[in-house]
Amino acid sequence: MFGFADETYIDVASGSGGNGAISFRREKYVPKGGPDGGDGGNGGNVVFLVRKNLRTLAHLKKERHFRAEAGQAGSGQRRHGRNGADAVIPVPPGTILRDPQSEEIIKDLAELEEGESWIFLSGGRGGKGNTHFKSARRQIPRFAQDGEEGSQARVHVELRLIADIGFVGFPNAGKSSLLKAATNAKPEVASYEFTTKIPNLGMMNIGYRELILADIPGLIRGASQGAGLGHTFLRHISRTTGLAFLIDLSDDRYAEAFPVLLKELASYDPVLAEKPRLIVATKLDLPETKGRFEELKALLPNESIVGISTFTGLGLRELGQAFGRLCEEAERSK
Repeated sequence: MFGFADETYIDVASGSGGNGAISFRREKYVPKGGPDGGDGGNGGNVVFLVRKNLRTLAHLKKERHFRAEAGQAGSGQRRHGRNGADAVIPVPPGTILRDPQSEEIIKDLAELEEGESWIFLSGGRGGKGNTHFKSARRQIPRFAQDGEEGSQARVHVELRLIADIGFVGFPNAGKSSLLKAATNAKPEVASYEFTTKIPNLGMMNIGYRELILADIPGLIRGASQGAGLGHTFLRHISRTTGLAFLIDLSDDRYAEAFPVLLKELASYDPVLAEKPRLIVATKLDLPETKGRFEELKALLPNESIVGISTFTGLGLRELGQAFGRLCEEAERSK
């Protein structure tokens, strides 16, 4: 996911309609042929197309201007001008279009399936040729209709990843290691903070179904106010079915991690704190963590907690089953 981008602004314009033609029949032995001007073609539309193979808006950072083709003018012998080609803008699932001034949502493209499209700006209609204006009183109309002008706009394009389970935790809590161990993803893993700079997705097979897991970059205190990576990635959690709070048992502050993380989510969006969730206690392969795991369960008796080690594989099967149950319960409660 090199070159990841989750928001940008683009300028778009639909095509103008072609002008209708002013033309009269010119045939041998028909010296006073009637009007035969054809209609102009319609201008092209600005269309957003959902593509699952896209995971980022980086392509819209490179090309920010999209203009549909204008319709061609009509011509004699009632020939219709060609319609202008659409400006098709491919975007990943989970894309939102906003008004750049008010930030109100214009369209949430998460409603669309792969390959479905939505017309943002319609092209101008083609003008009518002078054929349409002949009447008993006006036998030789010497005028035609101009095509309509196209529309133009600036739009704020925002991406919110769609996943079944989103990983939430402080930097170095083991999110990337879990994604790597449980799925086919290959995120960067290291023992220093903020290894993950971009969201990573992976597919986990749970019996008869597949779950999409999302490794969200680590949160810090004050993230809801924009500290650290803050708002840049908190938005991606909103699309998930459920959340997995990863707690690093090797960190001496493990007992306070969950309340702090939950508070940051609630401060950003109270709905996030109400999402279905479970707690994943990591690094159970280390000697000092076994006792802490029992202490954590005692501290949070009302939470579902699964202990794992991505190094030894301990608890990963149970965790997968817990993810599956969480998603099934969430779907039933809708």
